[in-house]
Amino acid sequence: MSSLNASFSQNVSIVHPKYFFIVGLSGIPYSSYYYIFLFMIYFITVIGNSIVLLIIAFERSLHSPKYIGVFNLALADIGETNALIPNMMNNFLFDSQYISFNACLANMFFVFLFSSMQSVTLVVLAYDRFIAICLPLRYHALVNNTSMVLVFSAVWAFNFSIVALMVSLITRLSFCESNVIQSYFCDHGPVFRLACNDNSINKIIAFLVSALYLVAPLIIIFLSYMGIFLALIKITTWQGRLKALKTCFSHLFLVGIYFLPICCSYIAALLVSLTPNARVISTSLAYAVPPMLNPIIYVLKTAEIKDIIQKVLKNKSAPIRDNIFK
Repeated sequence: MSSLNASFSQNVSIVHPKYFFIVGLSGIPYSSYYYIFLFMIYFITVIGNSIVLLIIAFERSLHSPKYIGVFNLALADIGETNALIPNMMNNFLFDSQYISFNACLANMFFVFLFSSMQSVTLVVLAYDRFIAICLPLRYHALVNNTSMVLVFSAVWAFNFSIVALMVSLITRLSFCESNVIQSYFCDHGPVFRLACNDNSINKIIAFLVSALYLVAPLIIIFLSYMGIFLALIKITTWQGRLKALKTCFSHLFLVGIYFLPICCSYIAALLVSLTPNARVISTSLAYAVPPMLNPIIYVLKTAEIKDIIQKVLKNKSAPIRDNIFK
Protein backbone atom coordinates (compact mmCIF):
# COMPACT_ATOMS: atom_id res chain seq x y z
CA MET A 1 0.00 0.00 0.00
CA SER A 2 2.84 2.35 0.87
CA SER A 3 4.54 1.64 -2.47
CA LEU A 4 1.25 2.43 -4.24
CA ASN A 5 1.01 5.75 -2.40
CA ALA A 6 4.64 6.55 -3.26
CA SER A 7 3.99 5.81 -6.93
CA PHE A 8 0.84 7.96 -6.87
CA SER A 9 2.63 10.89 -5.24
CA GLN A 10 5.44 10.61 -7.80
CA ASN A 11 2.92 10.79 -10.66
CA VAL A 12 1.15 13.75 -9.07
CA SER A 13 4.46 15.62 -8.74
CA ILE A 14 5.15 15.46 -12.50
CA VAL A 15 4.38 18.86 -14.01
CA HIS A 16 4.06 19.42 -17.76
CA PRO A 17 3.87 23.01 -18.97
CA LYS A 18 1.00 23.94 -21.22
CA TYR A 19 3.48 25.66 -23.57
CA PHE A 20 7.20 25.83 -24.24
CA PHE A 21 8.87 29.06 -25.39
CA ILE A 22 11.42 28.56 -28.20
CA VAL A 23 14.12 31.25 -28.06
CA GLY A 24 15.75 30.92 -31.50
CA LEU A 25 18.05 33.82 -32.36
CA SER A 26 17.90 36.58 -29.75
CA GLY A 27 19.46 40.02 -29.65
CA ILE A 28 20.58 39.89 -33.29
CA PRO A 29 19.35 42.78 -35.48
CA TYR A 30 17.73 41.76 -38.78
CA SER A 31 17.57 38.10 -37.71
CA SER A 32 14.43 37.81 -39.85
CA TYR A 33 16.69 37.86 -42.94
CA TYR A 34 18.34 34.66 -41.71
CA TYR A 35 14.96 32.95 -41.45
CA ILE A 36 14.09 34.14 -44.97
CA PHE A 37 17.41 32.65 -46.14
CA LEU A 38 16.40 29.34 -44.51
CA PHE A 39 13.04 29.54 -46.28
CA MET A 40 14.88 29.87 -49.62
CA ILE A 41 16.84 26.73 -48.68
CA TYR A 42 13.53 25.05 -47.82
CA PHE A 43 12.04 25.95 -51.20
CA ILE A 44 15.06 24.61 -53.13
CA THR A 45 15.13 21.46 -50.97
CA VAL A 46 11.48 20.57 -51.52
CA ILE A 47 11.61 21.27 -55.28
CA GLY A 48 14.92 19.43 -55.80
CA ASN A 49 14.05 16.34 -53.78
CA SER A 50 10.54 16.19 -55.27
CA ILE A 51 12.08 16.11 -58.77
CA VAL A 52 14.41 13.26 -57.70
CA LEU A 53 11.45 11.35 -56.22
CA LEU A 54 9.38 11.77 -59.39
CA ILE A 55 12.24 10.78 -61.70
CA ILE A 56 12.92 7.59 -59.71
CA ALA A 57 9.22 6.76 -59.38
CA PHE A 58 8.36 7.13 -63.08
CA GLU A 59 11.60 6.02 -64.77
CA ARG A 60 11.61 2.22 -64.85
CA SER A 61 15.35 2.04 -65.57
CA LEU A 62 15.95 3.53 -62.09
CA HIS A 63 13.91 0.86 -60.28
CA SER A 64 17.09 -0.67 -58.86
CA PRO A 65 18.47 -1.27 -55.33
CA LYS A 66 20.72 1.81 -55.42
CA TYR A 67 17.87 4.13 -56.37
CA ILE A 68 15.54 2.65 -53.76
CA GLY A 69 18.15 4.00 -51.32
CA VAL A 70 18.30 7.37 -53.10
CA PHE A 71 14.46 7.51 -53.03
CA ASN A 72 14.48 6.96 -49.25
CA LEU A 73 17.15 9.62 -48.79
CA ALA A 74 15.13 12.19 -50.77
CA LEU A 75 12.01 11.26 -48.78
CA ALA A 76 13.89 11.72 -45.49
CA ASP A 77 15.30 15.06 -46.72
CA ILE A 78 11.82 16.40 -47.49
CA GLY A 79 10.45 15.08 -44.18
CA GLU A 80 13.20 16.63 -42.06
CA THR A 81 13.00 19.98 -43.87
CA ASN A 82 9.21 20.11 -43.47
CA ALA A 83 9.53 19.26 -39.78
CA LEU A 84 12.02 22.08 -39.19
CA ILE A 85 11.79 25.13 -41.41
CA PRO A 86 8.03 25.89 -41.71
CA ASN A 87 7.87 25.68 -37.91
CA MET A 88 10.76 28.12 -37.63
CA MET A 89 9.09 30.51 -40.06
CA ASN A 90 5.89 30.42 -38.04
CA ASN A 91 7.71 30.85 -34.73
CA PHE A 92 10.13 33.64 -35.51
CA LEU A 93 8.78 35.62 -38.46
CA PHE A 94 5.26 35.77 -37.06
CA ASP A 95 6.24 36.10 -33.35
CA SER A 96 4.60 32.82 -32.40
CA GLN A 97 7.39 31.33 -30.29
CA TYR A 98 5.08 29.42 -27.96
CA ILE A 99 4.44 25.76 -28.77
CA SER A 100 2.17 23.40 -26.84
CA PHE A 101 3.70 20.48 -24.93
CA ASN A 102 2.24 17.83 -27.27
CA ALA A 103 3.13 19.79 -30.42
CA CYS A 104 6.69 20.10 -29.08
CA LEU A 105 6.96 16.32 -28.66
CA ALA A 106 5.56 15.79 -32.17
CA ASN A 107 8.08 18.25 -33.63
CA MET A 108 10.93 16.51 -31.79
CA PHE A 109 9.77 13.09 -33.00
CA PHE A 110 9.58 13.96 -36.70
CA VAL A 111 12.86 15.90 -36.79
CA PHE A 112 14.79 13.04 -35.20
CA LEU A 113 12.96 10.32 -37.16
CA PHE A 114 13.82 11.80 -40.55
CA SER A 115 17.34 12.79 -39.46
CA SER A 116 18.00 9.22 -38.31
CA MET A 117 16.70 7.94 -41.67
CA GLN A 118 19.19 10.17 -43.50
CA SER A 119 22.05 8.73 -41.46
CA VAL A 120 21.08 5.05 -41.82
CA THR A 121 20.24 5.44 -45.54
CA LEU A 122 23.83 6.59 -46.14
CA VAL A 123 25.00 3.41 -44.38
CA VAL A 124 22.77 1.23 -46.61
CA LEU A 125 24.08 3.02 -49.72
CA ALA A 126 27.66 2.37 -48.49
CA TYR A 127 26.77 -1.33 -48.17
CA ASP A 128 25.42 -1.24 -51.75
CA ARG A 129 28.71 0.22 -53.05
CA PHE A 130 30.76 -2.25 -50.96
CA ILE A 131 28.99 -5.30 -52.42
CA ALA A 132 29.05 -3.86 -55.96
CA ILE A 133 32.84 -3.37 -55.91
CA CYS A 134 34.10 -6.04 -53.52
CA LEU A 135 31.69 -8.87 -54.47
CA PRO A 136 30.49 -7.98 -57.99
CA LEU A 137 29.61 -11.57 -58.95
CA ARG A 138 27.32 -11.91 -55.92
CA TYR A 139 25.81 -8.42 -56.16
CA HIS A 140 22.45 -9.42 -57.68
CA ALA A 141 22.10 -12.29 -55.22
CA LEU A 142 22.84 -10.16 -52.15
CA VAL A 143 21.42 -6.80 -53.25
CA ASN A 144 18.14 -6.73 -55.16
CA ASN A 145 14.91 -4.74 -55.05
CA THR A 146 13.19 -7.16 -52.68
CA SER A 147 16.06 -7.24 -50.17
CA MET A 148 16.40 -3.44 -50.33
CA VAL A 149 12.68 -2.90 -49.66
CA LEU A 150 12.88 -5.30 -46.71
CA VAL A 151 15.98 -3.54 -45.35
CA PHE A 152 14.38 -0.09 -45.52
CA SER A 153 11.11 -1.37 -44.04
CA ALA A 154 13.10 -2.74 -41.08
CA VAL A 155 15.10 0.51 -40.81
CA TRP A 156 11.94 2.67 -40.76
CA ALA A 157 10.38 0.42 -38.10
CA PHE A 158 13.55 0.36 -35.96
CA ASN A 159 14.13 4.13 -36.16
CA PHE A 160 10.46 4.79 -35.42
CA SER A 161 10.72 2.66 -32.26
CA ILE A 162 13.98 4.25 -31.03
CA VAL A 163 12.85 7.83 -31.62
CA ALA A 164 9.40 7.12 -30.13
CA LEU A 165 11.09 5.74 -26.99
CA MET A 166 13.36 8.80 -26.76
CA VAL A 167 10.43 11.21 -27.08
CA SER A 168 8.11 9.24 -24.77
CA LEU A 169 10.69 9.42 -21.95
CA ILE A 170 10.28 13.22 -21.98
CA THR A 171 6.77 12.71 -20.56
CA ARG A 172 8.21 11.32 -17.30
CA LEU A 173 10.05 14.60 -16.67
CA SER A 174 8.70 17.42 -14.55
CA PHE A 175 9.15 20.99 -15.78
CA CYS A 176 8.52 23.08 -12.68
CA GLU A 177 11.05 25.89 -13.14
CA SER A 178 11.57 26.99 -16.76
CA ASN A 179 9.79 26.34 -20.05
CA VAL A 180 12.27 28.28 -22.21
CA ILE A 181 14.00 26.09 -24.85
CA GLN A 182 17.42 27.45 -25.86
CA SER A 183 17.16 26.25 -29.45
CA TYR A 184 15.26 26.89 -32.69
CA PHE A 185 13.03 23.78 -32.43
CA CYS A 186 12.03 21.28 -29.75
CA ASP A 187 15.51 19.80 -29.56
CA HIS A 188 15.87 16.80 -27.27
CA GLY A 189 18.89 17.99 -25.27
CA PRO A 190 17.69 21.53 -24.47
CA VAL A 191 14.25 20.13 -23.51
CA PHE A 192 15.29 17.37 -21.09
CA ARG A 193 17.84 19.67 -19.42
CA LEU A 194 14.93 21.89 -18.30
CA ALA A 195 13.60 19.10 -16.06
CA CYS A 196 13.70 19.57 -12.30
CA ASN A 197 13.48 15.85 -11.52
CA ASP A 198 15.89 13.01 -12.38
CA ASN A 199 16.75 13.07 -16.12
CA SER A 200 19.57 10.49 -16.06
CA ILE A 201 17.62 8.06 -18.30
CA ASN A 202 17.16 10.84 -20.86
CA LYS A 203 20.90 11.58 -20.77
CA ILE A 204 21.65 7.91 -21.39
CA ILE A 205 19.28 7.62 -24.35
CA ALA A 206 20.60 10.90 -25.79
CA PHE A 207 24.10 9.39 -25.67
CA LEU A 208 22.87 6.13 -27.22
CA VAL A 209 21.01 7.94 -30.02
CA SER A 210 24.14 10.00 -30.81
CA ALA A 211 26.24 6.83 -30.87
CA LEU A 212 23.67 4.94 -32.95
CA TYR A 213 23.04 7.59 -35.60
CA LEU A 214 26.32 9.52 -35.69
CA VAL A 215 29.29 7.48 -34.44
CA ALA A 216 28.23 3.99 -35.58
CA PRO A 217 27.27 5.06 -39.15
CA LEU A 218 30.61 6.87 -39.56
CA ILE A 219 32.54 3.80 -38.39
CA ILE A 220 30.56 1.44 -40.66
CA ILE A 221 30.94 3.73 -43.70
CA PHE A 222 34.68 4.13 -43.00
CA LEU A 223 35.15 0.34 -42.76
CA SER A 224 33.14 -0.24 -45.95
CA TYR A 225 35.35 2.20 -47.87
CA MET A 226 38.48 0.59 -46.44
CA GLY A 227 37.23 -2.65 -47.99
CA ILE A 228 36.43 -0.83 -51.25
CA PHE A 229 39.92 0.72 -51.46
CA LEU A 230 41.54 -2.68 -50.79
CA ALA A 231 39.45 -4.14 -53.60
CA LEU A 232 40.46 -1.27 -55.91
CA ILE A 233 44.15 -1.99 -55.29
CA LYS A 234 43.64 -5.48 -56.74
CA ILE A 235 42.36 -4.00 -60.02
CA THR A 236 45.36 -3.97 -62.38
CA THR A 237 44.59 -0.88 -64.49
CA TRP A 238 44.12 2.74 -63.38
CA GLN A 239 41.20 3.04 -65.78
CA GLY A 240 39.43 0.16 -64.06
CA ARG A 241 40.09 1.62 -60.60
CA LEU A 242 38.82 5.06 -61.63
CA LYS A 243 35.71 3.58 -63.27
CA ALA A 244 34.86 1.67 -60.08
CA LEU A 245 35.66 4.66 -57.86
CA LYS A 246 33.45 6.98 -59.94
CA THR A 247 30.40 4.97 -58.83
CA CYS A 248 31.22 6.01 -55.23
CA PHE A 249 31.77 9.75 -55.78
CA SER A 250 28.16 10.84 -55.31
CA HIS A 251 27.83 8.76 -52.14
CA LEU A 252 31.09 10.13 -50.71
CA PHE A 253 29.89 13.69 -51.36
CA LEU A 254 26.61 12.93 -49.56
CA VAL A 255 28.43 11.41 -46.58
CA GLY A 256 30.73 14.45 -46.29
CA ILE A 257 27.89 16.95 -46.65
CA TYR A 258 25.73 15.21 -44.04
CA PHE A 259 28.27 14.23 -41.37
CA LEU A 260 30.89 17.01 -41.54
CA PRO A 261 28.62 19.92 -40.47
CA ILE A 262 27.07 17.88 -37.64
CA CYS A 263 30.48 16.65 -36.41
CA CYS A 264 31.90 20.17 -36.58
CA SER A 265 28.95 21.48 -34.55
CA TYR A 266 29.48 18.78 -31.89
CA ILE A 267 33.25 19.32 -31.75
CA ALA A 268 32.86 23.11 -31.56
CA ALA A 269 30.36 22.73 -28.71
CA LEU A 270 32.81 20.47 -26.82
CA LEU A 271 35.95 22.56 -27.39
CA VAL A 272 34.53 26.08 -27.33
CA SER A 273 31.80 27.64 -25.23
CA LEU A 274 29.34 28.49 -28.02
CA THR A 275 26.83 31.25 -27.44
CA PRO A 276 23.16 30.23 -27.87
CA ASN A 277 22.98 32.23 -31.13
CA ALA A 278 26.11 30.57 -32.53
CA ARG A 279 24.68 27.16 -31.65
CA VAL A 280 21.37 27.97 -33.33
CA ILE A 281 23.06 29.14 -36.54
CA SER A 282 25.54 26.24 -36.74
CA THR A 283 23.03 23.48 -36.01
CA SER A 284 20.27 24.96 -38.19
CA LEU A 285 22.66 25.15 -41.16
CA ALA A 286 23.90 21.61 -40.43
CA TYR A 287 20.31 20.35 -40.58
CA ALA A 288 19.06 22.55 -43.46
CA VAL A 289 21.88 22.66 -46.03
CA PRO A 290 22.58 18.91 -46.68
CA PRO A 291 18.97 18.12 -47.79
CA MET A 292 19.23 21.03 -50.26
CA LEU A 293 22.55 19.83 -51.72
CA ASN A 294 21.72 16.10 -51.93
CA PRO A 295 19.49 16.30 -55.06
CA ILE A 296 21.93 18.72 -56.74
CA ILE A 297 24.77 16.23 -56.20
CA TYR A 298 22.73 13.32 -57.54
CA VAL A 299 21.72 15.29 -60.64
CA LEU A 300 25.28 16.47 -61.34
CA LYS A 301 27.22 13.37 -60.26
CA THR A 302 24.93 10.51 -61.34
CA ALA A 303 25.08 9.68 -65.03
CA GLU A 304 21.68 7.93 -65.15
CA ILE A 305 19.70 10.84 -63.69
CA LYS A 306 21.69 13.38 -65.71
CA ASP A 307 20.96 11.46 -68.95
CA ILE A 308 17.23 11.27 -68.16
CA ILE A 309 17.02 15.04 -67.49
CA GLN A 310 18.93 15.78 -70.70
CA LYS A 311 16.55 13.55 -72.70
CA VAL A 312 13.52 15.32 -71.19
CA LEU A 313 14.97 18.74 -71.99
CA LYS A 314 15.79 17.68 -75.57
CA ASN A 315 12.28 16.30 -76.08
CA LYS A 316 10.78 19.58 -74.86
CA SER A 317 13.12 21.77 -76.93
CA ALA A 318 12.54 19.78 -80.15
CA PRO A 319 8.88 20.92 -80.66
CA ILE A 320 9.93 24.52 -79.96
CA ARG A 321 12.61 24.36 -82.67
CA ASP A 322 10.16 22.73 -85.07
CA ASN A 323 7.65 25.53 -84.51
CA ILE A 324 10.33 28.20 -85.02
CA PHE A 325 11.50 26.79 -88.37
CA LYS A 326 8.02 26.07 -89.79
